[in-house]
Parts: sequence; C-alpha cells; structure tokens
Amino acid sequence: MRTSLNRDGTPIEAAQAPLVRVDALPDGGLAAVEGTVEGEAESLIVHRLGDSVRAWFNVCPHAGRRLDWAPNQFLLSKDGHLVCAVHGATFALPEGLCISGPCRGDRLREVPVEVRDGAVYVR
Repeated sequence: MRTSLNRDGTPIEAAQAPLVRVDALPDGGLAAVEGTVEGEAESLIVHRLGDSVRAWFNVCPHAGRRLDWAPNQFLLSKDGHLVCAVHGATFALPEGLCISGPCRGDRLREVPVEVRDGAVYVR
C-alpha cells in the first residue's frame, strides 16, 4: 500500500470516517462530500465509474469556485462531462481533464482515495 504524504513530507493519517458508501453512488454518478485532506476540512467530488472511484477537490481550476451549482447538484453535458456552471469549463470524467472552456488543458486536483468495506476513504 502506498503512503500519501503531506506537503512537508510527513505521512497523511488515514481518515476516520468514510466519505460516502460506494452503493450510494450510481455508476457514472457524482457526490459532493466533506473530507479531511492534509488536516484541513475540504469539499470534495467523488465519482464512480464501474468499480473505479476517484475524487477531486470541489474547485474549478479557472476561478477557484465550487463545481456543484447547488449543494450536491452538478451539471453534466450530454456526453457525461462535468461542467462548471459559472464559466462553462468542461471536464472529462474520470480523468478530470478540462477539455473546453477557460482552463482548457488544466486538471481537477485529485485526492487519493481507496475503497474499504464498501466505503470510500481519503488515503
């Protein structure tokens, strides 16, 4: 198992509480959750695609705004891409790459997660 590190090189302690249960996320679904990353409470986006689960900070790299337009409500394009409601940046999932809009070529900042006992935890 790989150990994630804080910015100062010290190991990140495992989160005590799960972010979300995997069965609460439909395939292709997104959830806005609160989690602790590097000792700080953060808003995160969790995405499930089949058996794969990924997470990112709930922040558009263009202007630093949340990507959910209302609590836990996300705009998705007809192709299943995540769209920032403020400036229209469009992110391919599950890569998190901005494929259109003002931050084209940037990526959502990923948060390492793992699935244990049917739940998603920050690693």
